[in-house]
Amino acid sequence: RKEYVDLYVDYMLNKSVQKPFEDFMQGFLRGCPARNWKMFFPEELQVLLQGHTTFNWRLLEKNVMYGKYKKVDQTIRNFWTVFHKLPEEKKKMFLAFLSGSDRITGYGLECFRFCIADPQIENPDESCPYANTCYLILFLPR
Repeated sequence: RKEYVDLYVDYMLNKSVQKPFEDFMQGFLRGCPARNWKMFFPEELQVLLQGHTTFNWRLLEKNVMYGKYKKVDQTIRNFWTVFHKLPEEKKKMFLAFLSGSDRITGYGLECFRFCIADPQIENPDESCPYANTCYLILFLPR
C-alpha cells in the first residue's frame, strides 16, 4: 500500500506536470537566462519577482507628493490620521486600490512615490476618491 501511495504522489506531483513544466522553463529561460538569476539569494529573488510584503507606512507618507494640496491641509492631515489607524490588511487594500497591487516592487518603499491630488470638482462632498493606477495618483476630493 505504501509503495502505491508513493508512486501515485510521485506521478501527481512530478511526472504528470513534467512536460508542461519543461515547456514553461524553456520559455522562461529564453527571456530570463539562468546566469542572470544566480547572483541572487533565493530571498532576494523572491522579493524581486513578487515584491515586498511588509511596509514602513510612515515612509510611504514621507515620500508622497501633493498636487494642489499641501502637507498641512486639513484634508491631507485627516487622510493620514485615518490611514495610520487602519489595520494592516486595509492598508494593503489601499495600496492595491492605488497601484493595482498590494505589494511594492523590489526597490521597496524608499523608491515608491505616489501623488495625492485635488480633482478640483464643484461638489467635493458628492464625489468619492479615485485612483489612476498607471501614474500612481490618488484623487482625493477636499
